[in-house]
Amino acid sequence: MAQDRADAFLRMIRRTQRGRLKVYLGYAAGVGKTYQMLQEARRLKEEGIDLVVGLVETHGREDTARLLEGLEVVPRQRRNYRGIVAEEMDLDAVLRRKPQVAIVDELAHTNVPGSRNDKRYEDVQDLLAAGIHVISTLNVQHLESLFNTVEQTTGVKVRERLPDGVLAEADQIVNVDITPEDLHERLKAGKVYPTERINTALENFFRAPNLENLRELTLREIAAQIDLRRHDLTPEDIAVVPDQVMVCLSSRGPKSEMLLRYASRMAGKLNRNWYAVYVQTPAEEATVIDAGTQRLLSGTLTLAKELGAMVFTYKGEDIADTVARFAKEYRVGHIVMGTPAPVPFLKRLLGKKNVIERILDKTRNITVVMLDTREEKGNLAEEDLAAVEESQTAGFSSRRQGATSATGHLLLSHLVSEDRIVIWNEPTDKRSVIERLVSSACRGQTEVSAEECLQDILKREEQGTTFFNEGVAFPHARVEGLTKPLTALGLAREGIGDIGTDRPIGYVFLILAPAYDPQIQLELLAAGARSFQNRYLLKELDAAVSPAAAYDAIRQWENSSLRAPAGKA
Repeated sequence: MAQDRADAFLRMIRRTQRGRLKVYLGYAAGVGKTYQMLQEARRLKEEGIDLVVGLVETHGREDTARLLEGLEVVPRQRRNYRGIVAEEMDLDAVLRRKPQVAIVDELAHTNVPGSRNDKRYEDVQDLLAAGIHVISTLNVQHLESLFNTVEQTTGVKVRERLPDGVLAEADQIVNVDITPEDLHERLKAGKVYPTERINTALENFFRAPNLENLRELTLREIAAQIDLRRHDLTPEDIAVVPDQVMVCLSSRGPKSEMLLRYASRMAGKLNRNWYAVYVQTPAEEATVIDAGTQRLLSGTLTLAKELGAMVFTYKGEDIADTVARFAKEYRVGHIVMGTPAPVPFLKRLLGKKNVIERILDKTRNITVVMLDTREEKGNLAEEDLAAVEESQTAGFSSRRQGATSATGHLLLSHLVSEDRIVIWNEPTDKRSVIERLVSSACRGQTEVSAEECLQDILKREEQGTTFFNEGVAFPHARVEGLTKPLTALGLAREGIGDIGTDRPIGYVFLILAPAYDPQIQLELLAAGARSFQNRYLLKELDAAVSPAAAYDAIRQWENSSLRAPAGKA
């Protein structure tokens, strides 16, 4: 079986130009991830593949170190941080060497401050963008969405984490699995940690119940990743997508991170894009809330994006009404919320309801999942959360909605053309960008006027900006009279001056969708979101000097993706 997986990755290397990622996934240190990775490295070298070791951590394990013999190892880069000398992968050296395959251990590792990238997975993404194939390793507890689960299960706060999307974008995933009993024997034999650390490990993280739980999480993750590519799109004539997920956030909502991770896991299990929605009431205007609250909110929205959500900020006085309208427009079937503020007894007698009850009054065929986010003891135990998740998702068919060419979904090159790509080499402003993109999108059609479309976009922007803090914007609107979608792509080299985001807005994907079919807008948003999370595509777009070159970059990226296999091992 291992030989078959290695052969599959070998065939993938030989037929593609863009870097591919293979991840050996395990549930704990010592299960054999690095060992199996190096065994494959040696097989690939024997097949004549140009391979180097970017970085491998042997942790003093002699059997692992022996597998490095005969492999080309790129010398590490030494960095001095606060008087301590640390060694990191020399990313620039690997890029200059440009092998066919690079071996890079411990995908979730945090680099020493001052490194080119903060995280090693970002180093790997740079290698992939340069056309270098990468084989790496990861333990399941490092997935961002599992932070709360792992903490409640093992009592350990995992410091080094990576977005789930990094694993989801891997071309192959191999589950490295041994029984907890066998892992204990390896630990006692000194094959995992030095002798002085063995008893501490056995008494803490490596307790049998912890390992069993982590092993189960790993198997579930593998199953979810396999299932992700097994399902087709939900038929467009379904009025409500029962497994579309949104999570409601507040500026100072307790345990917002728990809500986000729960929603992420639910959406991942259902193979759906999902939305994180923050409703800004007049009491939470930027001029009203303090700097600490603003930082807390910014961090929450950034985490939502890292977990794969599409983040929306709406302005509204009535939270329940705003949430209900969003759920209807975006065809949401599941709403995840925290515990609402209690309604005083006397107001209850007068008929006042909490926000969840009011949302239920305003919606139909929607399931609201309430997690206990109160600060007091008595929060839902992890097994209760899992039970809620199972009960809410059982019976729904899991169908993937996306825009990757390997699965036959929407292609960005089918949505834009050379004359619908606009490049700004000088600083510009939001209104000018929207006007120019609307004009480009509407060029050559007679169904609706550009002015009508512009007003619809601006009206939507008044409700809540779609210019996000992560450098990407998705202005969109559903337009009466349109029979087919219109799109345009803007590349703002110097950012958009009047948008107050930490990271300049560099990519703007404008969407005008027919009003009669909400599903079209969702598919277009999904296509844009997936495309502009790809570092390889963004790098190529940044290098494009003209709309024609930008369009050619999109085509080349999609052609490379098309050659990728649809499944994962």
